[in-house]
Parts: sequence; C-alpha cells; structure tokens
Amino acid sequence: MEKEFDILKHELVPEHIILNENEKKELFERIKITEKQLPKILTNDPVAKSIGTKEGDVLKIVRKSPTAGVSIYYRVVAKKWPYERNFK
Repeated sequence: MEKEFDILKHELVPEHIILNENEKKELFERIKITEKQLPKILTNDPVAKSIGTKEGDVLKIVRKSPTAGVSIYYRVVAKKWPYERNFK
C-alpha cells in the first residue's frame, strides 16, 4: 500500500491562502485589476485540490525568498487555461 503524501508540508511548496469575497474586492480595488487579469492556477493543481479550491477562487501565495524575504503572488482558480482550444 502506498503511503499518503501531504504536499502542503513539502519545503518547496509555498503557503496558499484562499481569499474571501471582501479580500478579493479589496485586492482588485487596491491594484486596479479585474479577476480576468490575474494569472491562472488550474483546479487540478495538486495544491489547489488539496486546500479545496473551486473555480473563481483567488489564492494568495506567500513565497519565502533568501533575497526578497517574502514575495506575495495572486492566482485565480480556473478549470482550464484561457487559450486552450477544443480540436475536434
């Protein structure tokens, strides 16, 4: 039987926080963007799945850096990349 692996405890995985609706609104107003302008993270991303995200959630990703100290990034959860095409 394979041992379960907790991806959130891996040293290379930064902290991911799901923003609530008020935090999303404040973020968009503060940096003057819309949800569509944020970089995407897919719903099937291992960390996104692990923390229970859904499409439209905005994640705050806190990365520790030896040079910058702490860097904060934001991603919106999407089911697919916006440029994917259905080739039928």
